[in-house]
Amino acid sequence: MSIPVTFLVFRLRGHYFAIGTWIVAEVFRLIASQISVLGGGSGTSLPAAIVIAMAPTRQLRDDVIYWIALGLAVAVLTLVVLLLRSRYGLALKAMRDSELAASCSGVDVNRTKMLVYVVTAFATATVGALIFLQKLRISPDAAFSVNDWTAFVIFITVIGGIGRIEGPIVGTIVFFVLRQTLADLGTIYLMMLGLVAILVMLAAPKGLWGLIVVRFGWQLFPLERRVLFEERSGPRK
Repeated sequence: MSIPVTFLVFRLRGHYFAIGTWIVAEVFRLIASQISVLGGGSGTSLPAAIVIAMAPTRQLRDDVIYWIALGLAVAVLTLVVLLLRSRYGLALKAMRDSELAASCSGVDVNRTKMLVYVVTAFATATVGALIFLQKLRISPDAAFSVNDWTAFVIFITVIGGIGRIEGPIVGTIVFFVLRQTLADLGTIYLMMLGLVAILVMLAAPKGLWGLIVVRFGWQLFPLERRVLFEERSGPRK
C-alpha cells in the first residue's frame, strides 16, 4: 500500500508532508471501518485456531511474542545501520541538507525517497502485525490511533535524540520507565510526559543521547564517514 501512497504524499514538503501522511492514515481508518469482513468500526478478534497455533498457553505465547519482538528489533536496527552506511545513506544526508543540491550532484531523489518509504512501511507493518498478535484483537481506531502511536513516537524521538540511531532506543527506555511509574496517575501522567519533553528540549535540544555524545563522544552505531587521503611514495612532481 505504501507504493501508491507515495504518488500522493511525495507531492508535499515539510510540515505539509507530515499533515498529509496523517490524513492518509485517517482515510485508511475510515476505509477499514467500512469493511464488514474486518468487523467494521468495532474490529475483530483473531481466530482461535491462529491463537492456538502460536502457543497452547498464554505464558508460552507471551514468550514467543517476546523473542520474535527481540529478533525483529535486532533485524530492524541492522537494516537501518546497513541502509545509512550505504550510498543511500549518503544520498539521504544530502537530501536532508538540500534536495536541489543533492539532485544536481547526481542523486535520484524520488527513487531514494520511495526506497526508504517502502522499507520503512514494511518494517512498521511487521511491527504492527506483531503487536496485534499479542493483543489478539484489532480495530481501526486502535490501529490508526494518533495518541497511541504518533504522539508517543514523537515523544520518544525528541527526548532520545533526533538524527541518531541510539536516540529512539534511549527514548523508548525512558518512556516505558515513566509509563510504569506514572501510568496510575491518569491524566497527570500525560502532563508529566509533556513536562519531561519540554525540559529535555530546553536542556538538551539534541536529546539525551545527543547530550551524551557531546560530553563523552560515545557512539554505539557510528555512521560518520571520513575522507582518507592516500599517501604517495616517491618524489612529488
